[in-house]
Amino acid sequence: MILVTVGTQGPFDRLVRAVDAWAAAHPEQRLVAQIGATDFQPAAMESAANLDPIRFERLLREADCIVAHAGMGTILKALELGKPVLIMPRRAALGEQRNEHQLATAERFARLGVVQVAADEHELPAKLDVLVQQGNVERISNSASPELIGRLRGFLGEHLGPPQG
Repeated sequence: MILVTVGTQGPFDRLVRAVDAWAAAHPEQRLVAQIGATDFQPAAMESAANLDPIRFERLLREADCIVAHAGMGTILKALELGKPVLIMPRRAALGEQRNEHQLATAERFARLGVVQVAADEHELPAKLDVLVQQGNVERISNSASPELIGRLRGFLGEHLGPPQG
């Protein structure tokens, strides 16, 4: 099963339409999509405007892979679960976001090599073909490493002074 999510900041029809078109060409695949409040209703995949947190968590765990906007919460949760992820960033230039921070997120994760990135709806079908062939990915920890915590403490100590107590 492929889980598609646009997050909670509103619809992302450009992503949903592209995935729905791909789903129509791949009827052997089951797709479940959280699409936000939108007038567009996918024809080739199950969809709901929103999913309650318990169902969403269950679908994340059951999914073979995840297609999403470039939202940090979804990306990190998928990687914690070891799920392959394909992201397509919302674009402020297209009125989908207030700024281009999702482009920056997508570029950074692409450089790290831990997610697949489709720059736009035209790249998405080929990237999705690759994603469904990919097995699980290495899981990330849901907590900070001791090294990171030490560096943060050092940084805060330099800038804020010793703890008050």
